[in-house]
Amino acid sequence: MKWLRVLPCLFLLSFCCSGQSVPGKPGQPNFVLFIADDLGVKDIGPYGNTVVRTPHLQRLAQESLLFNQAFAASPTCGPSRSSLFTGLMPLRHGAHGNHSGVKSGTRSVAQYLSALGYKVAIAGKLHVGPEDVFPFERIAGTNVREPGYEKVPGLYHDLNLEPVDKWLTGRAEGQPFVLIVADHSPHVIWPEKPAYRREEVDIPPVHIDTPETRKARARYYTDITKMDANVGKVLDMLRRRDLEKNTVFMFTSDQGPQWAFGKWNVYDYGVRVPLLVRWPNHITVPASTRALVSHVDILPTMIEIAGGTPSPELDGTSFLRVLKNPLLKHREMLFASHTGDREMNRTPMRMLRTDRYKYILNLAPGEIYNTHMNLAKDHDGGREYWPSWLTESFRNAHAASVLWRYHRRPAEELYDTLNDPWEQHNLAADESYRPMLERFGKHLAGWRARQGDDKTGPEDHEPPAPSRQPVAPYVF
Repeated sequence: MKWLRVLPCLFLLSFCCSGQSVPGKPGQPNFVLFIADDLGVKDIGPYGNTVVRTPHLQRLAQESLLFNQAFAASPTCGPSRSSLFTGLMPLRHGAHGNHSGVKSGTRSVAQYLSALGYKVAIAGKLHVGPEDVFPFERIAGTNVREPGYEKVPGLYHDLNLEPVDKWLTGRAEGQPFVLIVADHSPHVIWPEKPAYRREEVDIPPVHIDTPETRKARARYYTDITKMDANVGKVLDMLRRRDLEKNTVFMFTSDQGPQWAFGKWNVYDYGVRVPLLVRWPNHITVPASTRALVSHVDILPTMIEIAGGTPSPELDGTSFLRVLKNPLLKHREMLFASHTGDREMNRTPMRMLRTDRYKYILNLAPGEIYNTHMNLAKDHDGGREYWPSWLTESFRNAHAASVLWRYHRRPAEELYDTLNDPWEQHNLAADESYRPMLERFGKHLAGWRARQGDDKTGPEDHEPPAPSRQPVAPYVF
């Protein structure tokens, strides 16, 4: 009878809609996705930093495929994480402004992977919503306050991994899992007592070298080393339970750091992210690839590895073939977008990136660019060194140039990232690059049309009502 043939489909649908998992398939690997918070790709050992101490990431890199050209979909926490978890770009999932929720009816890694038999859990930072789109099993007790700051308001969040250890012990034997570990480091506020000396840290050429900058950079590096230790703890948990061989371990960050020309910018320091993928007996290591990949490609890759077929509705495409052959290409170009962060960072921008060139369209070039770094007075991450930058800008040309470029953005920017990795020389006005500029402009316009992106300037926003719960809670 026909109704007998539809019973299996109805059974599967009921499980997916109820948030429960269907039985897994033999041989399916587990997934661990470790997400650092506000981490610059150039600020860890595997990507060439010789100052910061990241021994666990160094070891992981020796066991992984390292992606040299991986990019976030947005340089802002909420939109970036929403894209990472949904496989959709910010304008498509709807949470393109920070602290906002995705569109109702959107599906995320929780629905896609639970339909393939996986238990999907998260530890640490959340910052996505609404909950019906992200029905993760939330591992309680993983968000705690920094020691000594339990009663101090502000961004003093810390990651507690003991509940994760217990969760791994108590998991159902035989059921594959997706474990998302979202660290709070190295997001501000950085540790007060740095483990690095001021004189040993490096200062990027787009920053201003002052004693205050060096102290803040030493604190930032200290937080990176702290995050690295958490990576080591999670790796050790897998090793002790003999889960290493059947677990795909991915390490990335949501976007770049809270430093000038990093977070809230679509320069590479803001959107280029680390991506290490370890999959024992499936990836020849150590290895690296220059394949151009986006955060939105991670979800379809997980789906394909798990034995599913990625939805054609996703913006991302699986890079499983690159895991098998790092010499292959993946994308010819990719995109990223930035909208804003309510009252701050209200200078929206769009980006096109090839393996060498970067095109930026600034939607509100007349706006003076400001961020929490130079305006926020309630937390470190700018306020402790910004006055020294202002002072120095009246003393030397480099400092004046840095602040000028920080606050003012032209309508279009074009960079050769191979010869200008810190994107300091805008080629948009160079007539010899006019054909490239026009070609990239047309590609970006076409992508924006497909995304339904008709934005022309700073977004309208209303501050949340004091009594209303946030749609995308920072922690749980």
